[in-house]
Amino acid sequence: MTSFQNRRQHLASLLGQGDVAVVPTAPEQSRNRDSNYPYRFDSYFYYLTGFEEPNALLLLNHLGESILFCQPKDLEKEIWEGYRLGPEQAPQRLGVTKSFSVEDLDKIAPAFLSNHTSIWYPFGVNPLMKEHLERWIDELSKKVRTGVRAPNSIKNACHLLDEMRLIKDAQEVQTMQQACDISSLAHIKAMQFCAQALQNKKELKEYHLEAELLHEFRRHGSEFPAYSSIVAAGANACVLHYRADQAPILSGDLVLIDAGCELHGYASDITRTFPANGRFTSPQRDVYECVLSAQEAAIAVTKPGAKFNDPHEASVRVLCEGLLSMGILNKSVHGTIEDVIEHRKYTPFYMHRTSHWLGMDVHDCGSYVQTPSSDNSTLATPWSELDPLKPWSSSAPTSRTLEAGMVLTIEPGLYIRPSPDVPEKYWNIGVRIEDDALITPHGVQLLSRGVPVNVSDIEQLMS
Repeated sequence: MTSFQNRRQHLASLLGQGDVAVVPTAPEQSRNRDSNYPYRFDSYFYYLTGFEEPNALLLLNHLGESILFCQPKDLEKEIWEGYRLGPEQAPQRLGVTKSFSVEDLDKIAPAFLSNHTSIWYPFGVNPLMKEHLERWIDELSKKVRTGVRAPNSIKNACHLLDEMRLIKDAQEVQTMQQACDISSLAHIKAMQFCAQALQNKKELKEYHLEAELLHEFRRHGSEFPAYSSIVAAGANACVLHYRADQAPILSGDLVLIDAGCELHGYASDITRTFPANGRFTSPQRDVYECVLSAQEAAIAVTKPGAKFNDPHEASVRVLCEGLLSMGILNKSVHGTIEDVIEHRKYTPFYMHRTSHWLGMDVHDCGSYVQTPSSDNSTLATPWSELDPLKPWSSSAPTSRTLEAGMVLTIEPGLYIRPSPDVPEKYWNIGVRIEDDALITPHGVQLLSRGVPVNVSDIEQLMS
């Protein structure tokens, strides 16, 4: 049995006796009048099927019976658009119970849904899915006098699938390690290219480094970047989601690259900050080593049984200590480390959290917190409903416990914009260091340390 079949069986076991799951893939997206964006399947759908073609949908009941709807074989369209698996081959190739042409969806799906009480489908994945479901339920409701019962509730399948996807199996971990290895090679290539170009006095812009990243991703088999690459030189590194643009890279700049490839549906996410000419200045080194110490403190507390927020709290403490010791925060004004943390005086320089889940999506699914309910069970609380900068308190939701198989990023940073209260030597320095961390049964494994992080190692690499 394949991993995809095992996942379908697991999902089926979570469904009630009267439940059925409906999981569509992502729709194609038009780029302009006569072309689409490169197609990327929906993560939930691929997680359950391993099927990459568009215009597909999976039905699954509590018994584990599965029906795949996919594009029919069509020689003329395949000449223009590429090979299609077709419904005839899908059961053998994908292990589904049955398969039909997607053109027959409206004929077959209502019968599969009949006499079930609840439909589970992932909200927000396919904007047309709600219309399909309402039409099928309406059709079944009109047959009530023939003894047919229509589903009477629709539930969000993300609540089930998110928990499944949060724990990675061995195959997923292997793929993510390969993605990190490719991304590490790309970061190294960009760093060396940068130093060599400046040494040879060539004109260098941010998009030149982006081109090196993309070339290495594809050269080693990655299908896509996992997200839009950030290549930010000098002051641009203080813009968190800056994209590689046309800004020049100068000899004294720091360059922040946040880039990772996607391989077989799984993302990597790595950030490195390095001196464009291969040598840190003293202020750049001060800030960089503060961020690196913060990351090391976060890594030290990342392990099974720890809370998701522990790495963030550990990194914030070290960053605050560094801000005070460098004089970026004035001790006479802001007080002790505890004062800085309590009053969040660090947030002008560190305004994001230290971690997020990583998997098929670069900001992967899964709850970050849990709150006790009236019956002492735990209920997942969406991350979007929380203030990402406020510290946890006894009345706040409980930070989630880390378990073996979870993968998260560890990415502290400091971003210092010009300010009369900040020593000028630190102005426009932006540093972030990000690695991908797998929780193991006994601790943590960094998947992305193929790229050096220590100052001496970076300088040696770029020499």
